[in-house]
Amino acid sequence: MNKQRLRIRCLSACVVAAMYGYPSTATAAPPDFTVVLAAGTACTFDLQIEGSGGNRQFREFTDENGNVVRSLDAGTGSELRFTNLSPNGKTLSTMSNGAVSRKTFNLDGSFTETDTGHNILILFPTDSPAGPSTTLIVGRLVFTVDVFGIFTVQTVSGRVTDICAALL
Repeated sequence: MNKQRLRIRCLSACVVAAMYGYPSTATAAPPDFTVVLAAGTACTFDLQIEGSGGNRQFREFTDENGNVVRSLDAGTGSELRFTNLSPNGKTLSTMSNGAVSRKTFNLDGSFTETDTGHNILILFPTDSPAGPSTTLIVGRLVFTVDVFGIFTVQTVSGRVTDICAALL
C-alpha cells in the first residue's frame, strides 16, 4: 500500500517540463519530501525524487450510503527534482504548475483516474505497459488501478517527456 501511495503522490505532483533550473542546495530550503526508488522500479537506475511546495485542494463525493464514489484533486503540485543516483548524478528539476485529477471509485476497490495538466506517471514492471518508466505528461492521462495497485494506462495525449532518458 505504501508503494501505491508513493506512486500516486508522485503521479499527482504537478510540474512544468520546460523549467530545468533548480536552486542551489546551499541556499534552498530542505525538500518537503524525498523518495528513493530502487533501480528497476521507476528507471533502470536508482532514482531520487525531492519535492517542495504546491497548493492542492482535495474533495471527495459520496453516494447516499456514505461511500466515496469519486474525488477531485486540483491546484498546483510540488516543485520536483529528479536525480540519477548512479555515478553520473545528473538531475532534472521542474517548477510547480497546475493539474486536475479526477478519480471514480468502483465497489471492488479499483478506480479510474483522469489527469489533466502537468503530471508525473511512474510505471513499475508489473504495470501495463510495463515499467520501469518515469514520464512527465503535459496534457491528458487516463489509467485504471486494480485492487492490487496495478496501473493500466488507457490513454495519453499531449507533450510527453521521458525523465529516465533525460537523466542518462
